[in-house]
Order: sequence, then C-alpha cells, then structure tokens
Amino acid sequence: MAVVGYARVSTTGQTLEGQVQSLTDAGADRVVEETGSGGNRERPALRKLLKGIMRGDVLLVVRIDRLARSVAHLLEVIEELDRKGAGFRSLGDPVDTTTPQGKFTLQILGAVAELERALIRERTMAGLETARKAGRVGGNPKLRARDPEALKAVGKARDDRFFDELNNRVEEWLPIVRRMRPVHSWQAVAQAINRQSPAPSRPWSSDRVKRAALRFKKDGLLDSAVMNRAPKAQPSDRLAAIVAGMISADPKMTLKRVGETLEQMREKTPSGNTTWSLSSVKMIRDRAKRMGLVNC
Repeated sequence: MAVVGYARVSTTGQTLEGQVQSLTDAGADRVVEETGSGGNRERPALRKLLKGIMRGDVLLVVRIDRLARSVAHLLEVIEELDRKGAGFRSLGDPVDTTTPQGKFTLQILGAVAELERALIRERTMAGLETARKAGRVGGNPKLRARDPEALKAVGKARDDRFFDELNNRVEEWLPIVRRMRPVHSWQAVAQAINRQSPAPSRPWSSDRVKRAALRFKKDGLLDSAVMNRAPKAQPSDRLAAIVAGMISADPKMTLKRVGETLEQMREKTPSGNTTWSLSSVKMIRDRAKRMGLVNC
C-alpha cells in the first residue's frame, strides 16, 4: 500500500512547495506535481497517476479544489479509485473514503451533485422554452449563417482537442501503428491496440486509428508510408484471428488442443487439408503473433 500525494497550481507563477510539504508531512510516499487549470479534466499528470494507482493505495490532496473544481468531477475520480480498490483523502476537508465517516460525507456530496444537475437541467429547459416563445433561437449566429471564419475556428478547436487526446494516449497506440502498418489492416491494428489495453477508457475502432495516424502524419510525426494500402488479406489471416481468439480465451491451450478444435470447427489448413498437424497449428499461431493478435 502506498500514499500518493497530488499537488496542483493553476499557473507557473505559483509555487507547489507548501502543498508538497504538507502532503509529505501527512505521510505521502511520493507526490505528483502538476501545473494546470482545475477546470481541465484531462490533466496529463493526474491521468497518469490514476492509471498507475494500485489496490490499497490512497490518493492524498491538501484540499479538494486541488483535485477537482466540481462535485461531479470529484465523484468521477473517487469512483475510478473505488473500482481499483484505492482510497481518497483530503487534508483540509472531511472526505476520507478509508473511514465510515468519510464514506458518509461522500454520499452526501453525491446527493448534492445529483440535485445540482437536476436544477441545472430544469433551469436550462425553462430558459429554452422562454426563448422559443420569444422567437429567439440559441446557438452562435455566425455558425447558423455558415460564416467561413466561424466554421474554420470551430474546426480548428475540434482538431486541437483531437490532437491533445491522441497525444495523451500516444504510448497506447503509436508504437503499434509504427510496427504493424502498412503490412496489416487498420482493423488488425485496432484489435492489437485494444488487446494491449484490456480496459481502455474508449476502445479503438479501425476508423479512429486511421484518423489518428493521419493526424500525426499531417504534423510529420508519422511516416506517410503508414497510410499505404495494406496487402489483400490472405486466408491464413482469418485462421490467425480464430487461433488468436482461442489462445486469448485460454492462454494455456496446447497446440494439439487448438488443432482438435479447428478440426471440430471443420476449418481447413492453408493447404486444404482437414487434419491439422502440430506444425500447421504452430505456423498459424506464429502468424497471429506477427500480426500482433497474440501477446504471449
């Protein structure tokens, strides 16, 4: 079990020393430091901390506002910690999920957040209804008029957000794209990425991996060759996917058992035989490994 401190300031002109000292004095084994707005939920240091936290660990902050600016975001973080079997404690607030009192406080915060969301929805709907009766239509007037500059600004903002998301997860997808493209299809690449990260926050589709590669190629971060068309899939690619599925379901499955299962499925060998030899099964398994479909 480890106590992991998290210290954050909004601007580079502020200092983290006071927070770090308080967290260390309170028993933090290490302190993760970050500079960034509390309103930004996609903070790289915080995301890396949450990804690496282990069962039994405790996330420690000096005050709740160092971690989250809203009750909703705070509850999201605590729910993620709870799924991993980790706890949360704030030095300056009565929130400590490692104690019954702290858990009770958390339940109260959850109820307050739900009430807050309901009131916001109610006020929003009432405001929209009043505006419609007055003949007013919401939205950006320039966007409604299809103003080129407004559309360009929106497009750039979306592109920047997409790039930031890809960059935050770059270790998850980029090495596999570089290794497998353009020899293998985008579908095979997406499957390999998802297999490496069994529980990604957002699973990768072939289209999304392709868009990610195209975006990085645009900035010269990927060789343009990765966008070349993959060779036509061979019949053995299908067999490799089937064998990979068997091994993923049962990593201890022997080559003999794989061959027997293929025969029961009436799958023919690449040469057209109905009986699978150990060497034929091994060849398909090795192909699945080269395609990145099997990690073991």
